[in-house]
Amino acid sequence: MSRRNFFAAGAAATGAVSMPWVAGAQAKTVKIGFPTILSGRVAQLGTSSRNAAQMEVEKLNAAGGLAGRPIELVVRDTKGQPQEAARVARELVNSDGCELLLDAEASTGAFAVHEVARDLGVLCVHTNSETSSLTADPKLRLPNAFRCARQGIHDSVAGGTYAADIVNAKGITRWATCSPDYAYGRDTTAEFVMYLKRFAPKVEIISEAWPKIFQPDYTESITKLLQAKPQALYSCLWGGDLTSFIDQAAIYALFSQTQFYAVNMADYTALTTVKNLPTGIHSGNRYIKTFPATPQNAAWGDAYKAKYGEYPTNWAWQNGLAVNFLAAAAKKANSADGKKIAEALRGLKIDSPFGADGTVTMRAEDQTIVGYAVGWGTTIAKEPYVPEMKSVPWQRIFELEAEWKKEKGFA
Repeated sequence: MSRRNFFAAGAAATGAVSMPWVAGAQAKTVKIGFPTILSGRVAQLGTSSRNAAQMEVEKLNAAGGLAGRPIELVVRDTKGQPQEAARVARELVNSDGCELLLDAEASTGAFAVHEVARDLGVLCVHTNSETSSLTADPKLRLPNAFRCARQGIHDSVAGGTYAADIVNAKGITRWATCSPDYAYGRDTTAEFVMYLKRFAPKVEIISEAWPKIFQPDYTESITKLLQAKPQALYSCLWGGDLTSFIDQAAIYALFSQTQFYAVNMADYTALTTVKNLPTGIHSGNRYIKTFPATPQNAAWGDAYKAKYGEYPTNWAWQNGLAVNFLAAAAKKANSADGKKIAEALRGLKIDSPFGADGTVTMRAEDQTIVGYAVGWGTTIAKEPYVPEMKSVPWQRIFELEAEWKKEKGFA
């Protein structure tokens, strides 16, 4: 068997995705475990996460690898099940010999992978979970676990500020919510409502709907919302759940009767999938190539599209950025050792097309990223989809986040 066929057969046998490395490199390969969702309703979370990580790993290998060692990305499907995420993560380390984990799970699985990282002591970077408590709660914090994903509390500060300006001007006080019934949905909705009421104190929540994650039929929730007759509706449904909800709610003309604030709408996953995109949905940014409006961001989005035939998602930029952070930390530590990389990651600032000012920082105190672009705007049904994004300065986000941490007992 030829060397090429040998490695191809090995990858097929293990389910691994082997990344190309520098020709002739003799250093031992660094295996990075990559548990994610590759099947079912939100498979695009996994495919776009994997694609972006692969794209950045290929660049890194072409430049010499991780501290001189070539990288192999070992990808496994967790099927969106927390128990499977934990099993797969443990197997990646114990059986496949992975030295690092990029946890490309949704929040449901990320907490399970987090406990595996606690048990095994392996460096873990969570790349998709946005539930604030994962890194904000000191009881959950690990020296070997980091988050390279946007955080619910940050989006909620920006979203609450944006929405309050509109509702104060228009006298919109009757609100309803419809979000997925698990930690991310509950926590992020509560955080948004907290800031909305802080800046628009006359707002009242008159109805709440909590559909199960990956639920196929939203008729019950839609009927409940129609009966409540809110002036505005907030949701942090995401991916296939969000697009299915919008398609089904449009049949009942829900969006002609209420303003819709969907934190996860401004992402190509949703924008290009909804059958008939309603005009005027208010949304936080996820990934669009026009925000931040820089040549670097547009170039990254175009490069991804040229390689994979579609534009990247919010999950994509987070996973690509995670590889960038690993590369910078390994260079700083002059090592591919997980413990040394962890030390180098704390407080590390790197140049990035996804930063509000062209940089993103891995904040030392809670080992989560800050400084990424955060904004809200109103959608249209064609490119550029959200022609104007309104940002909240990060200093303001930091001030309100500090108050929130103190109130939650996280400070």
